[in-house]
Amino acid sequence: MSLGLIIECIVAVLLVITIGYCWTLNRRLSRLRSDEESLRATISELITATEIAERAIMGLKSTCGNADRTLGVRLGEAEAVSRKLTDQLGAGEDVLDRIGGVADRALADRDTRVAAPAGPVSRTYETAAEGLAAGIIAEQETMHPAETRSAPAPKAATRSVTRDIREAANESAARLERFRRQAQDRVA
Repeated sequence: MSLGLIIECIVAVLLVITIGYCWTLNRRLSRLRSDEESLRATISELITATEIAERAIMGLKSTCGNADRTLGVRLGEAEAVSRKLTDQLGAGEDVLDRIGGVADRALADRDTRVAAPAGPVSRTYETAAEGLAAGIIAEQETMHPAETRSAPAPKAATRSVTRDIREAANESAARLERFRRQAQDRVA
């Protein structure tokens, strides 16, 4: 065998090996191309899902902003009502104290009238009101004499009612304050 024939055989073997390698490489590249198409489809779906999620997040932000504004308005209204109730409770306490004072003076006036004989007295509006209250109390005593012996009881009942009203008002104010704090914590 000659050297030329040996070289040609070696070249032929190398060509066969190269053809086999090219065939294997072609198969791999085909699989890569088919995977690329499925990867592109997956990426396209992922982009679509991301856009939908972004729109949903924007909608949630909008809803959250609206809820925050609404809650702020309602908290402002609740604080205004709370202040108004506090003012009205203070005014109510003053009225109850005045009524209690008038009732005490009427009872004292009635006791002095029973002890002293009645005579001509110049009356002002205040003494006229006291006299009217004393007259009403005296009239009730004549209609229900057994109930008049416990005359100091309405004063104690009035004071306990006043105390109950104050406690209820303080409790309501405390509840409103707790609600306002909770709402602020939720917003924050």
